Amino acid sequence: MPAFSSPDRELRGFSRKQALSLAGVATALLLTGCSSSNDSLASQADAGDSKGYIAGDGSVTEYSEEERSQPVSFTGTLYDGSTITAEELRGKPALLNFWYAGCAPCRSEAPHLVELHEKFGNKVQFYGVNVRDERGTAEAFENNFKIKYKSFKDADGKVLYNLSKFVPAQAVPTTLILDAQGRVAARILGEIDSSILKTLLEDQAKSV
Repeated sequence: MPAFSSPDRELRGFSRKQALSLAGVATALLLTGCSSSNDSLASQADAGDSKGYIAGDGSVTEYSEEERSQPVSFTGTLYDGSTITAEELRGKPALLNFWYAGCAPCRSEAPHLVELHEKFGNKVQFYGVNVRDERGTAEAFENNFKIKYKSFKDADGKVLYNLSKFVPAQAVPTTLILDAQGRVAARILGEIDSSILKTLLEDQAKSV
């Protein structure tokens, strides 16, 4: 079973361990406005308040080749009306970022996702999974942050449901990285750290 890491988990080599440790400090500071330090993810989910997201701690879980389960399976509809299945994403690594416009951590991480999308180009497929917004709200967010990759309209929770093994129901933002076979290779619960996500994506891009 993969370990759900604390921010100082050693990944591969000193530089990654150091980056993850520093990211944990930064993430803790960023999230002080989202929840108290004593809030667990479970207690936040059970609270049922109107906040609408769980302030994840930015923890990273990596799954080795041996630990990865079967390829994920889902069918989702993009805001432009086109339909994409998980099977269609296979052949290249993919990033799935769960978000919605009113989520403060989602807004904070958006510029970093844009930068990484531009960096990796066609080596990694980027998709958002919007769990709440109608098209106009989602597109206003995307235009504001100059997001060029597309998002699934998932207010009905169909994509989220099929990935619920990896994404807690209210844990937004959450970012999944799929390997080229469509298996979950890594998960970030909460706001991303750009340097860590870059390293995780590089691992998958170079393996293709």
